[in-house]
Amino acid sequence: AVPCSGLSREPRSRAVEQVHLRCTEGSLQWLYPARALRVLLEPDVAGVRHTTLCIKPSSDFQGASIYVERAGQLHLVVREAEGARPRHVSCYSAQSPQRVALFLQASPHRDISRRTASFQYELLGKQSTAGPDFKKMALAEAVCRPCDNMELLMAICSSDFVVKGSIRDVSHDSENHMSQVDVRAQKVYRQKNQIFQQEEESGEWRGPIRTLLQCRVKEGGGAFLFTGNEHFGEAWLGCAPRFKDFMLVYQAARERGAKPCEFELN
Repeated sequence: AVPCSGLSREPRSRAVEQVHLRCTEGSLQWLYPARALRVLLEPDVAGVRHTTLCIKPSSDFQGASIYVERAGQLHLVVREAEGARPRHVSCYSAQSPQRVALFLQASPHRDISRRTASFQYELLGKQSTAGPDFKKMALAEAVCRPCDNMELLMAICSSDFVVKGSIRDVSHDSENHMSQVDVRAQKVYRQKNQIFQQEEESGEWRGPIRTLLQCRVKEGGGAFLFTGNEHFGEAWLGCAPRFKDFMLVYQAARERGAKPCEFELN
C-alpha cells in the first residue's frame, strides 16, 4: 500500500519489481518483502529542482534494507532492524533534481509473514521565498547558511515554530547524517505541536531541533530566535539569527512599513 496519488507500477515481468511515485512526499509500505523492489521518486512538479531526500523508517521496519542509487552505485540508507527500535530521519543530497531512485533488498527469512518494510519520505526543493514551498526551502537550503533579511521576516510568519532561547547542547549523529540542538526556550511564540515542553521539576521550557550534519552546527552563547518547520513529527531548523540581530531587522522593516506580518515583541 502506498498512500500517494501519483503511484504507477510496471508489470511483474522482472526479478526486481519497479514502482513510480509522483508525489514530493508520502509513504510506502512493503508487506511480506521478497526479492527486491526499485522505487523511482519522480515528482510531477514542473520547474522545481529537488536537492534533498529525507527518509524516516517506521519503528518496526523489518524484512529489507534500503539503498539510494547514486552514479550507478548503491549506498546503504537503512539497515534492517533487529527488533523494534526508534527510528530517525536521514537526509541525503539528491543527485538528480528530477528523479531519485531507491532500492529495497529483501532479507532472507524463512517466515516473512510478519515482516513489513515501511517508511515515509520527503523530497525537498530549492524554492523562492514567494513560492508555496518556502517551508521546505528552509530545511533543504537555509539551514546551512545565514538567512537574508527577507527570508528571516518570512520565517517568523510561516514557520511551524518560532522560539526565543539558548543552546544547551549540540550532538551529532554521523550514521543518520544529522545533528540535534537542545534548546532552552525563554519564550515560545508559536509551535504547531508540543515539541517544546515545560519540565515539571525545573519549570524550564525545552525542546530538540534537528538539522543536517553537513551544516556543522556549533554551540554558541546568548539568545537566538529559532524558527523552522516540522517534518515527520520532528522540529527542523530554518533561520536562527541571534535575537538582537533579528530585532534590528524587524524594527527596520516595521519603520519602512515592510514587515510581512505582525510579530509579538513583548
